[in-house]
Amino acid sequence: MNLNNKYFLLYFTLFFSALSLAQETQETAKDSVKVEKLKEVVVTEQINPQSVEKSVFEVKVIDRREIEKRAGVNLADLLNQTLNINIVPNLGNGRSEVSLFGLNGQYFKILIDNVPLINEGGFGNGADLTLINLDDVERIEIVEGAMGVQYGSNAVTGIINIITKKSSRFDTEVSIYVQEETVGSEYGLFDQGRHIQSVSANHYFNEKFFAKAGFLRNQFAGFFNKQLGENYDQNDGRRGHEWLPKTQLNPNLLLRFKGNKDFSIHYRFDYLNEIINRNNRSINENINPATDTSNPIALDNNLIANRFTHSINAIGRINDQLNYNIVSSFQQQRNDIETYGYVIRDRDRQNVERQEYLSRTAFFTRATVSNLFKTKRYNLQAGYEMTLEKGYGDGLAILLDPNTERVEGRLNTYDGFLSSEYQFSDRFSIRPGIRTSFTNLFGPQYILSLSTKYSFGKDWEFRTVIGSSNKTPTYDELFTFFVDSNHDVQGNPNLNPERGFSVFTHLKKTIKFKNDVSLKSKLSVSYIDLEDKIELIVSNPQPLAFKYTNIDAFKSLGFFLENELKYKRLTGGLGLSVTGVSQVLNAEQNANDNFLFNLSANFNLNYSVPKWNSNFTLYLKHNGRAQQFVQKANDVGEQTFERGETEAFSWLDLNYEKSFLNKKIVATVGARNLLNITTVNTSAFPGGAHGDAPTGLPLAYGRSFFLKLNYNLKY
Repeated sequence: MNLNNKYFLLYFTLFFSALSLAQETQETAKDSVKVEKLKEVVVTEQINPQSVEKSVFEVKVIDRREIEKRAGVNLADLLNQTLNINIVPNLGNGRSEVSLFGLNGQYFKILIDNVPLINEGGFGNGADLTLINLDDVERIEIVEGAMGVQYGSNAVTGIINIITKKSSRFDTEVSIYVQEETVGSEYGLFDQGRHIQSVSANHYFNEKFFAKAGFLRNQFAGFFNKQLGENYDQNDGRRGHEWLPKTQLNPNLLLRFKGNKDFSIHYRFDYLNEIINRNNRSINENINPATDTSNPIALDNNLIANRFTHSINAIGRINDQLNYNIVSSFQQQRNDIETYGYVIRDRDRQNVERQEYLSRTAFFTRATVSNLFKTKRYNLQAGYEMTLEKGYGDGLAILLDPNTERVEGRLNTYDGFLSSEYQFSDRFSIRPGIRTSFTNLFGPQYILSLSTKYSFGKDWEFRTVIGSSNKTPTYDELFTFFVDSNHDVQGNPNLNPERGFSVFTHLKKTIKFKNDVSLKSKLSVSYIDLEDKIELIVSNPQPLAFKYTNIDAFKSLGFFLENELKYKRLTGGLGLSVTGVSQVLNAEQNANDNFLFNLSANFNLNYSVPKWNSNFTLYLKHNGRAQQFVQKANDVGEQTFERGETEAFSWLDLNYEKSFLNKKIVATVGARNLLNITTVNTSAFPGGAHGDAPTGLPLAYGRSFFLKLNYNLKY
């Protein structure tokens, strides 16, 4: 979008707001505060909470019931079957990375109750989905497309807003569950498999005060495959695990007070501790010449992450019209590396040293006031957002060399935004918006959006979302400095934010047949244009050096069809997705801007049997062959631009859920990855500063089975 178009849209937004206000000054206050009973209320990107059907934006909702049917423990478990979202584990550091519309997790935001989540990859973006547990989640709202006006930078491809539980239909609830899973064919009570325990309780002390507390432990004992574990003492490369063992502890607390006149305030505390065990595959035989004996020792380490989140949120109404929503949050994440010598035969750790290698802290505050000049057809929302973020540490550099110099950095953002919604008629409404963002590192940024909804009648709906959203350079892209005799990788403080623009359209139709049959169909088209994309490129061939630079252009074009069929107790869904990606590396003379398309599809089926108090669910997702152009560098720094390919693969999960004793006990048994996917072949990854491109993409540890037992007490 050029500058003239931006100013035109800004002028249109302000002019339209004034015109709409003038047209509606005669409406009564009674109309402006009319209360309507809503169904499936959503809050993400809404001026006021409203039903999915009335929202100008297309919001996907995954409710609590769906989470329970899938027996998902964390967000990665839940979204792995979602169309357009791909999750790829990193076996080197235990994290899981995610992509949406061909872009990685740096281009969409993870929010918890409208608050971005801090992590070692960013603030809201770059999150590891395996670190986001679902025990306390009421529902998940997903909005695809540029959400920059409401949620700021890094919402290029969309946002995922996790709505936590803040109330209950019962005075007291207690829930306890255990879940046992195999890891591939491996299982043991302590040293193999996956073991999850959870307890939560909530209580109304009176009509105004509600409290909730919970604790979850998630132990993944690793995946051995052909490796022989921590206590293997031969120096043949078979020590350790193929997938790293890790244990997570996650307590949380919620306190909520509800006063008069729609006022409520709640405080939320979350703590996460994760320990990832990394066993060195090489050992020192530690031979004693005097006795001609050996006592093998290995240099091992643990990666330890600690994350604290404090949030306070106040919601209320002024003068029976103005709705306000104020939230403030302080978050901190610290990552340590604990190194030690492990004497294998003695099962003893020696010379234990612990060092902090990464730290992130952020103070975030956001406030909105809606129903400004609200009339029957017009509404205006104003808001501000401020983030004060600081930190240090480059995870990769420190892990390669713990003595790497720390580089500290700060990123402060100060944003203001306006969003208005005008309903021309019962069928047609539009919503323009604008955000201005100031930071301590970059010049002012202007983000615009225009969304529309039109109902054709007979259950036809058409929605369009046009908007811009910038992606702020990450901490590593700005401040990395890793230079030694073997490496030269540097960040770039002079980077500019990447500029994103997108168009999403959705056409929906609901058909109701006789005999309790209904069909919902949605056809969507998306277009994403990203300029000044940041890449790590060769800055000097001899000696070989790498530097982050604004150099790429990226485009994505997608066509999506989603269907949901209901017949009595049977529900089925079918989705198809065709996505094309075009990427130009301007550093390459033979760069190619052709679109490379790939196909994916998903299918789900749920059948309930009330007489048995049970549900059957099946989930199938197919990821077609994916192609992309990638930049590769040889040993002397010469760059090539080649077409890479990742072979097709499919996920198949099957679950059975049955309740007992009036739903006090719920048992779920299931199988994940029934098609036994492990690693797929690929040539679609670039060679970088730290090694050659991988030829195999590890996706899973094979077919696994689980059993979950849940006890619920409600009164």
